[in-house]
Amino acid sequence: MARMYYEKDCDLGRLNGRKIAIIGYGSQGHAHALNLRDSGCDVVVGLRRGGKSWPAAEKDGFTVLTVAEAVKAADVIVILINDEAQADLYKAEIAPNLTEGKAIAFAHGFNIRYKLIVPPAGVDVFMAAPKGPGHTVRSQYVAGKGVPCLIAVEQDATGRCRDIALAYLAGIGGARAGIMETTMHDETETDLFGEQTVLCGGLVDLMRCGFETLVEAGYEPENAYFECIHEMKLIVDLINKGGIAAMNYSISDTAEFGEYVSGPRVLPYEETKKNMKAVLQDIQDGSFAGRWIAENKNGRTFFNSKREALARHPMEVVGKRLREQMLWKNDADLDTASN
Repeated sequence: MARMYYEKDCDLGRLNGRKIAIIGYGSQGHAHALNLRDSGCDVVVGLRRGGKSWPAAEKDGFTVLTVAEAVKAADVIVILINDEAQADLYKAEIAPNLTEGKAIAFAHGFNIRYKLIVPPAGVDVFMAAPKGPGHTVRSQYVAGKGVPCLIAVEQDATGRCRDIALAYLAGIGGARAGIMETTMHDETETDLFGEQTVLCGGLVDLMRCGFETLVEAGYEPENAYFECIHEMKLIVDLINKGGIAAMNYSISDTAEFGEYVSGPRVLPYEETKKNMKAVLQDIQDGSFAGRWIAENKNGRTFFNSKREALARHPMEVVGKRLREQMLWKNDADLDTASN
């Protein structure tokens, strides 16, 4: 069973006298920086000079340095830019300024798992991975709560790496919810698999198929959107709170019966599992990582075409129009707050 850590297991004082450089000020970067500062930590932000995030970080009151300057100044360097950009930035501005005894951290193990980044032996390497988007990491912290996190110690050069990692996770609020120990290898492969087969790839295709089936059968697209897309949040929230049993308890018996008789027809178990195993194989052997790296080097032609096609799909067009007509569209929502 995976080990769990909580506030009682974390000593935020381990970060006293240590400067933390947050590299990147996007979704995760801004949340980590703000939460750490509010926890009393010494934080600087490292960015590309002239980038659009520079004035945003300065507006929030941070000292902003170039990445190279931030790495030189800091004891703990946390890389929170997009996976595909990390290796080039590391080679150009981070590696030349890493010195023995420092710590380098990631919120996802992709670049370590596929050896796109190989830190030197004299530095600590750890992962501090919130299981939620950056705006939720921030909003939960502001609300006095936290987002569950993963911790992994990849390289303990100083003998203090786990203590520093736990302190860091406490600083961003993760210890309020719970911190689960794993490895960067396992986090990377399970994270990519979950995204591709269930959470993003599988879910989006399932909703799209449902929407199209109803519309092609002559039903109003607005009805199709509500039934196959809008209500997804209701179901996921119930599962998140109490598992599938709680979801089934909350829905009608008719809906639960339909789950048992029609779910296997839509997703034939053995065939679906066979396809999922093929996706997992691509992740494990590096095929997916290689394809993603090549996609970025070749101008993202496939990626951009798919994104543009999705934006034009009727379920997105209808959904946007419906959301704009709902009375709750202007409700304040902490989960969309950036600070």
